[in-house]
Amino acid sequence: MPSKKVLILGDICSEFGRKAITDNLKKIIEIEDIAFVVAQSENVASGFGITPKLANELFETGIDCITLGDHFLDRKDIIPMLESESRLLRPANFHIDVPGHGSKIFETDQIKIGVICLLGRIFLKPIACPFEKAMAEIEQIKKETPVILIDFHAEATAEKKALGWYLDGKISGLIGTHTHVQTADEQVLPNGTAYITDIGMCGAMDSVLGMRIDLSVKRLLYSIPLRLLPAKDNVHINGVIITVDTETGKALEIKRLDMKITEPVSEIQ
Repeated sequence: MPSKKVLILGDICSEFGRKAITDNLKKIIEIEDIAFVVAQSENVASGFGITPKLANELFETGIDCITLGDHFLDRKDIIPMLESESRLLRPANFHIDVPGHGSKIFETDQIKIGVICLLGRIFLKPIACPFEKAMAEIEQIKKETPVILIDFHAEATAEKKALGWYLDGKISGLIGTHTHVQTADEQVLPNGTAYITDIGMCGAMDSVLGMRIDLSVKRLLYSIPLRLLPAKDNVHINGVIITVDTETGKALEIKRLDMKITEPVSEIQ
């Protein structure tokens, strides 16, 4: 049975999450024998959005595909790259005229894999149905490969759970992102789809979703639009590793990754 491992990294938050990936990703790939890397990176630019420079830096670390979410247009200079760089995926359920690509089939010397990026609707801005869009994208990708991963960038646990069960057996993995808090419900569903509600964050854990605690508390306590800044203490790399049968597309195993970065903070600035 031919099998390969795919690594999906949680939201890379600010320069501290980026530095952790830059310093450690190649080691993780080698130790775990990873065939393909997907990274949710919509918060990589000081916690909000992504720039072309940062996207290119992430690709150089060994990341094969970058997925984005509701903040993907926070930095307007990314717009031309969304059109020209097919490895950079924004949610597929945006309107067809929105810049960028929502899915892509990747083929390397180790694996042929389709990646789909979707955005949830509950507690987020109105958008096209992720359930219907998922099925349309899956139908096209299955013509070329049975190995399919979805980054479902969504707020509500119920919405993520429902989509996971809805797609069980149709895709290799449904990976939840957006909340920056790693959940402990990783499992392979009965028909062979790996699932987790949220894979967490690559960034500072002594924080509020990667941002400084003091500023986050004041923003919520006083209900004022205080500018948030990245936190820097207790940096971790969060994600999951999925082992997939490349002939059937079924997941064989899913395991969480939670790697604490031990370098002094001064070296991560």
